[in-house]
Amino acid sequence: MAKDILQEIVAHKYDELTVLRAKKPSLREALLHSDTGIIAEFKRRSPSKGWIKEEGRADIIPLAYQHSGASALSILTDQHYFGGHDDFIRTARQSGVTLPILYKNFVVEEIQLFEALFCGASAVLLIAACLTKERCACLMRVAHELGLEVLLEMHSEAELEYAALNPDLCGINNRNLGSFVTDVQNSYRLAELLPHDAVKVSESGISSPQTIRELREAGFRGFLIGETFMKAPDPGSALRDFISNIHEAL
Repeated sequence: MAKDILQEIVAHKYDELTVLRAKKPSLREALLHSDTGIIAEFKRRSPSKGWIKEEGRADIIPLAYQHSGASALSILTDQHYFGGHDDFIRTARQSGVTLPILYKNFVVEEIQLFEALFCGASAVLLIAACLTKERCACLMRVAHELGLEVLLEMHSEAELEYAALNPDLCGINNRNLGSFVTDVQNSYRLAELLPHDAVKVSESGISSPQTIRELREAGFRGFLIGETFMKAPDPGSALRDFISNIHEAL
């Protein structure tokens, strides 16, 4: 009997979709089971500082982070302001990265969630300052339907009401996204106002292993760090030394 090419193509397409829908490595679980909680960020550019590492390669640095002991990765995908791209996550996965990857962008529409899924992310960042509470709830629902976890980022006390949406992780951004002024004290100030059982992540402005120790004592389990590593000649080695110093501090 002649082979039905259309049936073969459709069958293979379903196989591809099964792989796409397969359970991703969990960012939440990775942080809960880590003794350091470092989310190492691949960030080539900043709106406030310009290029940090214009030549930074997504097939080298993320995998170096994994080999150096990162608990998870964050990859900037905004192109205009941060020099990022969705392909950076694809490239990192193709290079051998198996850690959870956070799709870090300014997500405002559902289509961006599909982009995160297609490029191989495990979780997406939703920023309270960019969204109404209702819009945030809608995007979170769609993300979960796609099998993506949500790190919900808050910066002010007023934004903490978004935590009632029960995201997978609650992030406190120490950087004001309007002025780009950074103050790590923001994490200490807001930590006790978050739900007790929230998986808390402190973001931005962390440059000292001692700060990690103090933030853990304040209830944080994740620490998103980018510029501290990216501005070093070898980001992977910088992370390895940082983690070594954390273990000494602990």
